[in-house]
Amino acid sequence: MSLTHFDASGQAHMVDVSDKAVTAREAVAQGCVVMTAETLALAQGGAKKGDVLGVARLAGIMAAKRTADLIPLCHPLPISKVSLDLEPDAALPGIRVTATVRTTGRTGVEMEALTAVSVACLTIYDMLKAAEKSMVLQDIRLVRKSGGKSGDYEANP
Repeated sequence: MSLTHFDASGQAHMVDVSDKAVTAREAVAQGCVVMTAETLALAQGGAKKGDVLGVARLAGIMAAKRTADLIPLCHPLPISKVSLDLEPDAALPGIRVTATVRTTGRTGVEMEALTAVSVACLTIYDMLKAAEKSMVLQDIRLVRKSGGKSGDYEANP
């Protein structure tokens, strides 16, 4: 299998997508921040810095829109939708983050969805680190994607 971000001589390059078809594309990524039950309670309304989940949602949306500025070989894309779902989960305990990103274009939005989740998780950590520095960001992954030449993908549950 060849990697698309390297040319025949092994040099990194941006993939030429000019010959690809413009299609509807969507990607969904997930991750979570594991913390103590006490820190989770703070995240749900008691944090001194304010609305932890609301700020993390905005950070994730902003990050998706700036992915090409952060990942060197990503194409800047006209994103048509970014949504983040942040669900407190007492069973972890922690917060599960899901990002959905859509575009109509020549390349997919997997990196945008993964970036949104990563930055939302980092923002949760930043806002709660005064209460708990041992929080763990984990399981950041692509859950599914649709559209494009490579077709649909769905991760195993």
